[in-house]
Amino acid sequence: MGTPEFAIPALRALHERFGVKAVVTVPDKPSGRGKKLHSSPIAVEAQALQIPLLQPAHLKEPNFVETIASLKPDIIVVIAFRILPKEVYSLASMGAFNIHGSLLPKYRGAAPIQWSIINGETETGLTAFLLNDVVDTGKILSRVHVSIPPDMTAGELFSALTLPAAELAISTCEALISGTAIPIPQDDSEATPAPKLFRDQCKIDWHQSAETIRNLIRGTNPKPGAWTIFNDKSLKVLKASINNESRDLLPGSYVITDAEFFVGTASHVITLDKIQEEGKSAMSITDFLRGYRGSKQGMFT
Repeated sequence: MGTPEFAIPALRALHERFGVKAVVTVPDKPSGRGKKLHSSPIAVEAQALQIPLLQPAHLKEPNFVETIASLKPDIIVVIAFRILPKEVYSLASMGAFNIHGSLLPKYRGAAPIQWSIINGETETGLTAFLLNDVVDTGKILSRVHVSIPPDMTAGELFSALTLPAAELAISTCEALISGTAIPIPQDDSEATPAPKLFRDQCKIDWHQSAETIRNLIRGTNPKPGAWTIFNDKSLKVLKASINNESRDLLPGSYVITDAEFFVGTASHVITLDKIQEEGKSAMSITDFLRGYRGSKQGMFT
């Protein structure tokens, strides 16, 4: 059970190793100017692998629950999907587990990868845990540790976790099948939240430290994107560097030269490296400055 591209390597590996009886994903959704129906990446992959596909609108639909029951699943694997009701996850005879993008109990919620970077973590990972009635709180079956390089963005971390997620899915299934899995309760006292990110939360506060701002930029790239107001329009900052040179810039004030775009923070100066103006495509700061004819200094709002 899954939806995005993140889950595709795991689906392929599971099908090759064990054989997957069915794939469950979201219904096709209209998108684009013509509002044509588009399938989720997992739906497309399931069809390519010729695996039976289920796309229920509601996971408690009696027909859907009956269909899953008729499959008599040994194991249900969930990767980046919706919250499963007990009527469904309890149908797996050996267990139903989810692969979550953090080292639980840290970063419970919908955006663990983004929050780990926003909070300046240098390590994260994946956790396979048994499903229960409370989201992201089930007993841990296995974990994989992954380091976060200083310049890595959320999008890059997503990509870096896809193959480890596939490997974890395989090893967890093998442990459940062999009976060697040892579920370990989570320590709720160590839990931290990782709720879904919204645009308003991603506005840059230039009165914070350069490191805090840079982590926000990395953690919200590519979506929803850290942003500020520049010349009365929204400006996304997709990449930035901390500049240790001494410059007397107040937080939020900027100075533009022929080659660089400097911004003051509560600590060091930040140099913008990649941006996206409202209504335009993303571009390097070099390309932006090549055509820029506005004021060379000012204040972000």
